[in-house]
Amino acid sequence: MHNSTVSRRSGKPKKPNKPHPDFPLTPHPSGRWCKKVRGKLHYFGKWTDDRAGEKALAAWLDQKDDLLAGRVPRAKRIANGETVMLEEVVGRFLDAKAIRRDAGNLSPYTWQAYHSICRELVKAFSNERLVTDILPEDFDELYAAWSKRWGAARMEAEVRRAKTVFHFAERLIKKPIDFGETFAAPTRKAMRQERHARGPKMFEADELRRMIDGATQPLKAMLLLAINAGFGNNDVALLPLSAIDLAAGWINFPRPKTGIMRRVPLWKETVAALREWLAIRPTPASDGVAGLVFVTVRGDGWGTNIKDRPITHACRKLLDKLKINGSRNFYGIRHTFETIAGESIDQVAVNAIMGHDDGSMANTYRERISDDRLKATVNHVRKWLHAKERNGGAA
Repeated sequence: MHNSTVSRRSGKPKKPNKPHPDFPLTPHPSGRWCKKVRGKLHYFGKWTDDRAGEKALAAWLDQKDDLLAGRVPRAKRIANGETVMLEEVVGRFLDAKAIRRDAGNLSPYTWQAYHSICRELVKAFSNERLVTDILPEDFDELYAAWSKRWGAARMEAEVRRAKTVFHFAERLIKKPIDFGETFAAPTRKAMRQERHARGPKMFEADELRRMIDGATQPLKAMLLLAINAGFGNNDVALLPLSAIDLAAGWINFPRPKTGIMRRVPLWKETVAALREWLAIRPTPASDGVAGLVFVTVRGDGWGTNIKDRPITHACRKLLDKLKINGSRNFYGIRHTFETIAGESIDQVAVNAIMGHDDGSMANTYRERISDDRLKATVNHVRKWLHAKERNGGAA
């Protein structure tokens, strides 16, 4: 029996004494046992019921961990259908992205980036964490941990990808996720400060000449494609044999990231390097890479192990060997092409070669760009690349 009595003055039940001194709950005037947690009262059954103390204590112990952590108790989540774990979210998210990848609507590099961020989230929160249990303070801790590992540019990309995963989760739990104030992309100011601190990403002409002269195949051909055509890692890794016409000296290849068609005239040096490479190209190991220009010594594609960034690592080894310093990598050659080609005073042609869409109405209406304009643009870059060489090193 409960140990409360009726007050003679008010006619209401008198608050009971605690069953024992260590009993964690307090009787509330409403007739219920309660406990203040994180500034909020929580209730655990009426103290007027038989065995009320035992039931209330059992309810408190069942909900204690959730309440102390600031979470909605699991029993209430189950009642509301809020039982989606992070494991299910990342699994379904990656399955959906894989379908888009296989349909050609998502680049392998982007899919791998999503796969990597899902691993980061599972590592931080665990597979069995309920999505509704991930609170703003959890995102604060994650942001703090990432910021110790990554710079502003990487943070911007990874926070954006993580939010994409959780926006997908919102459709499963049918409620918005509160990221708090901290879990956001770094400010533009922080991004600019980091870029200034790292220095330019582009290479100078003499550095590129040393890289091309010092590279072996297939990296030599890749480097020439990067500075001749503004190709990045993904462009090189996915370049099909069918896209190149060495006899005519042209490449017709849509940019994998955007699908924008590019038509690029090739320098004689680039044609020669590609011919040299194709003469020694290893036998492809599978049908999936049989149509690619570049395959590894094992016959795999250079984009097969995307997380290992094989082109980046091959270029880094060369840069270290040549003692070319700075925060630059293979993709920096694309920055170089954009910078130097822009000095040709034909940004429209530069955008066409780079595979950029400037979002203008002119770009929407423009049906083609003459081959002469495209040639003039790439020849401007070639002239820059070899200018000092032709002048015996003089400026």
